[in-house]
Amino acid sequence: MTTNSQFGFCRRQLLLAGAAYFVLGASRSSATVIYDHLPWTPNAGNPPQPATLGPWHFFTGYEGRTVEALADRIIPPDPDTPGGEGSGCAVFLDRQLAGPYGRQDGLYVKPPFLKGAKNQGHQSDKGPAQQYREWLAALDKSCKAKFDGKAFSELSDADKDRVLEGLEKGTFELDGADGKAFLNQAVKDIQTGFFADPIYGGNRDMVAWKMIGYPGARYNYLDWVNRHNEKFPLPPVSLTGRAEWTRAER
Repeated sequence: MTTNSQFGFCRRQLLLAGAAYFVLGASRSSATVIYDHLPWTPNAGNPPQPATLGPWHFFTGYEGRTVEALADRIIPPDPDTPGGEGSGCAVFLDRQLAGPYGRQDGLYVKPPFLKGAKNQGHQSDKGPAQQYREWLAALDKSCKAKFDGKAFSELSDADKDRVLEGLEKGTFELDGADGKAFLNQAVKDIQTGFFADPIYGGNRDMVAWKMIGYPGARYNYLDWVNRHNEKFPLPPVSLTGRAEWTRAER
């Protein structure tokens, strides 16, 4: 596995420790067998819409390359599991920023906007989409100033890790942006994409679920809840019931 001993957080351990938070089982009953793995009644409510394949929906080309590079350093690949790029974390974040999350749907977004305490949550007039656009531009600007005109995605893995370590410690500053806040949010969003159901564009081929032995959105697996240290004998299942998530050429 790829690691950097000076990088403040141990990435793979952080992901595994947070896995339980991001993966949710389905334990409801259904009278219709064909839908027994879906957590909603067909044609009722607002079921999640599968992320579409193809070009970026929100990111520009350079932004997408930056996020893919960032995702692959936050979740480095190892011999058994793809990293953040290969598992589709950048696609997940792109689709989220192009959708309700990026638009702040359902949130109160009218002034006045006052700087609040940390425990009061988001208080800015800038939503995730605008913040990411500014963060990514500031990241590449700072990298080009420090690394002879090279953008973040063009740096060596060692230099990328040094940048991330600097953002975490506050020693690598972004012009007009809070680098530490950017890194903290990026880690959360990329981690979410890694462990989310593949319907949302990340966790391609359910690689993260296979890594931790999570059975996915099956009808139920109550018989296995108390069977500790035993490997579940069936592969994971997505909300859509598909076996794999395939990548389209961009």
